[in-house]
Amino acid sequence: MSEGRPEEGTLGAEYVERMYAASPGPWGFTSRWYEERKHAVGAAMLPRRRYHDAFEVGCSIGVFTVVLASRCDRLLACDASPVAVAAATERTARYHPHTRVEQRSMPGGWPVRDRGFDLIVLSEVLYHFGGADLDRMLDLAIGALTPGGTLLAVHWRRPAAGCPRGGEEVHDALAGRAGLSRLVDHREPDFIAEVYLRDPPAAQVAEGFV
Repeated sequence: MSEGRPEEGTLGAEYVERMYAASPGPWGFTSRWYEERKHAVGAAMLPRRRYHDAFEVGCSIGVFTVVLASRCDRLLACDASPVAVAAATERTARYHPHTRVEQRSMPGGWPVRDRGFDLIVLSEVLYHFGGADLDRMLDLAIGALTPGGTLLAVHWRRPAAGCPRGGEEVHDALAGRAGLSRLVDHREPDFIAEVYLRDPPAAQVAEGFV
């Protein structure tokens, strides 16, 4: 798969590889109460009990992937790191066979499909993108959501070492995009979590009142 070069400022696959070379779980997903609680908060914010077709970008070793898999009929998860993909695949394979984990670098590796997703999860990933890549990521996510579909975004609010932007800036950019309506806005000193719904086409809105 040819995914092109990232924009200047975007953290590429080499950054992720350095993190996993230093530790198989560099962000403490399996050991920190902060991570466990953040995942619980994000899952609780989802407005539907179950989703048909979901996409998680930057799944890392699959800790939140397992949580999402319990709410989805089909789940595609991806990460730029082959180490993370192998760990996430092992974590989900036995109990969640409806989950597929793939190695993909964003935004060039965004999946091309005939149908959209009714859930897209962007957790701790958008502040890795600089230049035009953040705009492209948001455009791809909005374009891939089905009408009424859910977008969950969760990001660290404090300075993120090495990243071209912070979580607040990411969520400001998200709030300014057309085609989305914010449903939930949850803010704590450490993280911000928001749920957006994809606006339905105007024709569908009108039909609802016929």
